[in-house]
Amino acid sequence: MSEKNREGKRAARDRLAQEREQQKARDKRRRALIVVSAVVGVLGLAAIAGVIAANAGGDKKDTSGPVVPPAGASGEDKLVIPVGKDSAKSTLTVWEDFRCPACASFEAQYSPTINELAEKGQLKVEYRLATIIDGNMGGTGSVNAGNAAACAQDAGKFTAYHDVLYKNQPEETDDAFGKDSRLLELAKEVEGLDSADFKKCVEDGTHASWVNKSNDAFRAGKFTGTPTVLLDGKNIFADQKNPLTPEQLKKQVEEAAE
Repeated sequence: MSEKNREGKRAARDRLAQEREQQKARDKRRRALIVVSAVVGVLGLAAIAGVIAANAGGDKKDTSGPVVPPAGASGEDKLVIPVGKDSAKSTLTVWEDFRCPACASFEAQYSPTINELAEKGQLKVEYRLATIIDGNMGGTGSVNAGNAAACAQDAGKFTAYHDVLYKNQPEETDDAFGKDSRLLELAKEVEGLDSADFKKCVEDGTHASWVNKSNDAFRAGKFTGTPTVLLDGKNIFADQKNPLTPEQLKKQVEEAAE
């Protein structure tokens, strides 16, 4: 591997680690804001309401109705969207939020390797959804994009639509994924997904309560942020400065498959 390629990979890892730290800092600031609002009362609450109102232009979904898992969902309470073969020797669990910039960086760096290993039957991937950016920034993009991804799973197009969402992720403060029209527009980039059934599923919020329940599981797991990525139960980002690289991930999975 050339020195230029090594520098590029180090820069990508550093960027991902930096974005995860920035997300943690945002979570910390949010918690501090909540504490302050409790002290100062109406003024503090008004400030929070202003942030939420600025991102309230999306299509609100009912997350209090029946929990409807998407087709093929697995795991406890059927909160997992599985990709790959059950016979794979290695399992990668990915907790993600479609509005999360660090998740987009992770996907850009790791998804080619993950998709390759899954297609070869060497890796099973368990995608699990969180909505922490909606909670931090206001808006509905995390929930709505998660619902749309689950609708894509119903159509057998989850992986392709999942990748399209990340490639077209808006700025974190832009709740573009909160609009059904944007999610439906992006579905046109996935062959065979743009259908009446998919449109109805997205607009009805068929899986919105399921996405919300998945986020509850994320909170209950006491994870510190997204993406949280576990290879056979071990957090590959436990050491932020020395995470498991795509090359190391591939090597470990291939060795386990032998």
